[in-house]
Amino acid sequence: MRVHTLVAAICSSSMALACAAAPALASTGSATSASVAGGAVAGTVSTSASGGVTPSAKKPAKPIYLSPVTAKTASLAYSGPIYQKTATGEVIPYTAPTAGEGEGEGGATGGVPVTTPAPAKPQLLVPGMLARYVDGLAAAPMSAPASVQEMIWAGNQLIGLPYIYGGGHQSFISPGYDCSGTVSFALHGGGLLQTPEDSSELALWGSHGAGRWVTIFANGGHAYMTIAGLRLDTSAADDPSNQQGPRWRPLRPANEGYTVRHPLGL
Repeated sequence: MRVHTLVAAICSSSMALACAAAPALASTGSATSASVAGGAVAGTVSTSASGGVTPSAKKPAKPIYLSPVTAKTASLAYSGPIYQKTATGEVIPYTAPTAGEGEGEGGATGGVPVTTPAPAKPQLLVPGMLARYVDGLAAAPMSAPASVQEMIWAGNQLIGLPYIYGGGHQSFISPGYDCSGTVSFALHGGGLLQTPEDSSELALWGSHGAGRWVTIFANGGHAYMTIAGLRLDTSAADDPSNQQGPRWRPLRPANEGYTVRHPLGL
């Protein structure tokens, strides 16, 4: 009888000790996990030295890059490095043509009606994220997606051609282009449009608001676009050159009166 009583007492004491030690072991395990992870356990809060509770710090979200669509100055001056992508895909330093070289019906940039294949114009590139104005053409930023670069180089094919009402709507191939025909041609060059659209249709095309690289401004009477910080437009509004027809122009100080659209993802 004494033996049974003694065994029962020993078992009761062991269980009590185990229960008392459990919280301490659990606490030690959490501290070890936090130490291994290099800080507080995920999903918890930390306690400050003064006894207050502070939330865990979160890494701020990286801002989304947006190309500018307005500018305070009409200057297009650029003096940085310029490169050219060759037919084989090699990128080499660009050498500007000498006087008279490359001239055509529309001036120094060669305003030859767009045909198939299109007249050869240099595929210019510049470092960074902004397109630059070089000898009447736009140089595409090296950091831009390929489709954006292709849109810029497509727009270059129209420089020097005349404004023709309805031009570029029966077909992408035309001796001249109107405002929406110009925008449609550039979008087609980037693989984003299969059929030309008029300005009213462009006001409903794509996604709402300004894009990261490409923004279209359209209403019932006019349309133009900005690509990586340059404006492709047939109107000479806010352009000191006052030249007509499809051209690269400075950004406008404001773009009131237009519906703002952009290609999805760009």
